[in-house]
Amino acid sequence: MKSITIKGSQRESVGKVATKALRNAGKVPCVLYGGDNPIHFSADEFEFKDLVYTPNAHTAVIELENGEKLEAVLQDIQFHPVTDKILHVDFYQLFKDKPVTMDIPVHLEGNSPGVRNGGRLLFRKRKLAVKALPELLPDFITVDISKLRIGGTIAVETILNDNYTILHPDSTAIVQVKASRTSVADDMEDEEEEGAEGAEAAETAEAPEAAAE
Repeated sequence: MKSITIKGSQRESVGKVATKALRNAGKVPCVLYGGDNPIHFSADEFEFKDLVYTPNAHTAVIELENGEKLEAVLQDIQFHPVTDKILHVDFYQLFKDKPVTMDIPVHLEGNSPGVRNGGRLLFRKRKLAVKALPELLPDFITVDISKLRIGGTIAVETILNDNYTILHPDSTAIVQVKASRTSVADDMEDEEEEGAEGAEAAETAEAPEAAAE
């Protein structure tokens, strides 16, 4: 998984006055949890653009002024209710031997025959909560919809993986195709109907010969 570097400065004061001063200076107050003690630091708001404003999942490397580099994941973020400016960010420190939970985006692959026949694609889960060791966290989870027909569903149980645990019930629907007013019979259904009609025609053609005997 790709890591985004966040250059920060440790904070000596964490009171309301100091926090307000940081925000007025275009800095974002942050806290890194998970270690022996929380680490308070601040970073320029633009440092977060590739970590926050993206549909992809990334880990972070917190690079402090003293040269210390700490791997982490974004745990929580607060935005201003009016301006959407970042007000505060919480990180959780990563350790190679400790599993971590992250929301991983789902990427759909292929063309659904159900959609080609007019069905409605319902993308139920665009992200899935995944638990894994940091080095095994996927950038995204691929779901193949090339065989998804009208009335079909792809659930969590079909994409289980030994490298990570998906923290949703196995029956959780990820993507579905529902019939719509404009949908037509599915390709497979058409083929099955044609096959059945062909079999009936063959039986009818053979019937007079059997009677003659």
